[in-house]
Amino acid sequence: MIRLAMLGRSEGNGHPYSWSAIINGGYDEERMKRIPFPVIYDYLSRQPRENLGIEGARVTHVWTENKEDAEDIAATSLIEHVVDRPEDVIGKVDAVIIGEDVGSRHLGLALPFIERGIPIFIDKPLTDNEADLKEFARFFREGKPVLSSSGYRYAREIEEMDREAIGEIEFVNCMMNKSWEKYGIHALEGLWRINGGGVERVQNLGTEKANVVHLRYSDGRQAVVNVIYRSQLALYNVIGSKASRTIAITDSFYMFKKQLAVFVEFVRDVLGGDSAGAGRPCRYPYPPEETMEMVKVVIAGIRSREEGGRPVFLSEIQC
Repeated sequence: MIRLAMLGRSEGNGHPYSWSAIINGGYDEERMKRIPFPVIYDYLSRQPRENLGIEGARVTHVWTENKEDAEDIAATSLIEHVVDRPEDVIGKVDAVIIGEDVGSRHLGLALPFIERGIPIFIDKPLTDNEADLKEFARFFREGKPVLSSSGYRYAREIEEMDREAIGEIEFVNCMMNKSWEKYGIHALEGLWRINGGGVERVQNLGTEKANVVHLRYSDGRQAVVNVIYRSQLALYNVIGSKASRTIAITDSFYMFKKQLAVFVEFVRDVLGGDSAGAGRPCRYPYPPEETMEMVKVVIAGIRSREEGGRPVFLSEIQC
């Protein structure tokens, strides 16, 4: 059994509840109904109970800055142990999940575990600043067992997109809610699955509440990512040489479970001994270079907005 620790909780983010329930295979229904994230109970309750659970893994420990939050997560998502400090899980678990989404906090939380070679998954975005990205880039080069992604990497609706019917993709427009700093990576991860990488320049012509971000690729392609705080939509308008399609993302359970299952498989590979700790780099399930490029786009979008909409080239962000 792979023992996992769930660490951290940030305002407006219920992942420690939902991810722990998905991994552990169940939850206290009355408590889950009362958490301040009704969408979580909605998508969990629509699943047959046999769909919950990731075989061979369990969240056994939880920590948050506010211990009352940790105790509530534990009782709601069937976690046995609440700890006083993140480091208290060292020696008691096999891997760690950072379940909060404030990018500037991630390096500090992750460092004690990365230094010990403990596999770690970091909620999106990996980070939101250039200094911390340099450190994470060094860990990737050293083959440390670190993963980070948005669930949109695994969106069922994008997986099922009929590329043959659409033809060569000429333009993509994305719509996402909440903040660019936290949720821009959701839009970007899905965009990467549709369009691939190779972004050269980023220009944010919007505001903190209404980000309108133009991406130019090195081969001349373009995309626009709109992250509008009060948006009720999460979708991609895809313009192809044969047809245009709107892809609306609605199946949160599918993408989160697949995201977590990929991490569990990654941990299983690391713990099998054939890992960085055994003398060779990790077998990452997706290239770290993709993660770093997307984080550069997040950082460039912040920088462009703060500098009056100046176009920012990814080459300006060193890692």
